Amino acid sequence: MITGRVVVLGQGYVGLPVAMRALDAGWTVVGYDTFEPRVRLLQGGRSPIEDIGDDVIRDALRDGRYRATGKPAELAGFEFAVICVPTPLSDGVPDVSLVETASRTLAPHVSPGCVVVLESTTYPGTTEEVVRPILERACGLVAGRDFHLGYSPERIDPGNREWHLGNTPKVVSGMTGACLERVDDFYSSFVDKTIPVSATRVAELVKLLENTFRHANIALVNEFTLFANDLGIDIRETIEAAATKPFGFMSFTPGPGVGGHCLPVDPSFLSWRSRQRLGRSFRFVDLANDINGYMPHHVVRRLTQILNTRGRPVNGSRLLLLGMSYKKNTGDARESPSRRIAEELLELGAHVRCADPYVADEGLPAGCVRVEATEAEASAADAVLVLVNHDLFAVQDLADVAALVLDCRFAVSGPMVEHL
Repeated sequence: MITGRVVVLGQGYVGLPVAMRALDAGWTVVGYDTFEPRVRLLQGGRSPIEDIGDDVIRDALRDGRYRATGKPAELAGFEFAVICVPTPLSDGVPDVSLVETASRTLAPHVSPGCVVVLESTTYPGTTEEVVRPILERACGLVAGRDFHLGYSPERIDPGNREWHLGNTPKVVSGMTGACLERVDDFYSSFVDKTIPVSATRVAELVKLLENTFRHANIALVNEFTLFANDLGIDIRETIEAAATKPFGFMSFTPGPGVGGHCLPVDPSFLSWRSRQRLGRSFRFVDLANDINGYMPHHVVRRLTQILNTRGRPVNGSRLLLLGMSYKKNTGDARESPSRRIAEELLELGAHVRCADPYVADEGLPAGCVRVEATEAEASAADAVLVLVNHDLFAVQDLADVAALVLDCRFAVSGPMVEHL
């Protein structure tokens, strides 16, 4: 029977699923977060993310083995600690200040034999070059000898109903062989399969490879879309035909840009590290950033061209934007291209109305009117933009009554529909 105390620093999209899975496996869990509104929400039995229901939080609190807190003193006595805090970019440079803060908060509570694991996406070397010295200085112990240190990249995909923390293979690593064994034992208690690798740097690079692969291939198909549009070729038909090849091709679809914490951010960690350590840029990343970063402007440019052919300027047009998150079925609006599109249209003088059942008001740009995705709204708009095709949207019904639809997700069809 599993017994022991786990602390998870960060109770957002990554940390909260870790906390709940560990709880289900039998661990006693402390969920630590410095964002007080999130802590209060959890303490009140409400979940801050869509993938974890309120009923799950209430059951966890009722059982007494989960506690949400913002008090560092409550981290004491842990057997395992998992750091799941954000690692954004700041002026193009990886910002690991929250990892440093979490490490300093945790350090006084590190004890002989305990295990500390970093899950935050970061550049290779962070675990041993940043986290390790902070912990060692404060606790007076040596990582790899007195306590265990490891890295396991998060693979959380918000809104994905098929793949979740439990059934997604989990890459694990440790500073030493003994560290790896302890890290592997911990995750094996609540995930179906672990993938041990030889070093923390390998595991850190795994995450960057995964996201850079997606980022580069999305950029490739986005540039194909620009090319095909200029030549009057249907890119949707092109992709569907290419996808029939049973080998050597993986289908990616174009979109209005990339968002979330991963694709717009993580590959740049790799590019920064390459310049810092090797003195050269990571050209694929830089090119992908350039192409994907241009896509929101392309959406605005494409809409402007379509409206112009109908004798209507963007200035003064009533526009309905469907979806303000960065992906379907989630309220995560971090780095969302929808927001950039809305802001550019507002600057051009459009009357922008935004529909998204998941995104909170603070996720909408100033000047954007929140509305429901109704047929009345669609029929009253000069154009409807399908930016995120949430399952809750009856997108085809909306398209059927709209005067014009610019579909950026290949979600609808019809005589009034234009595609990206």
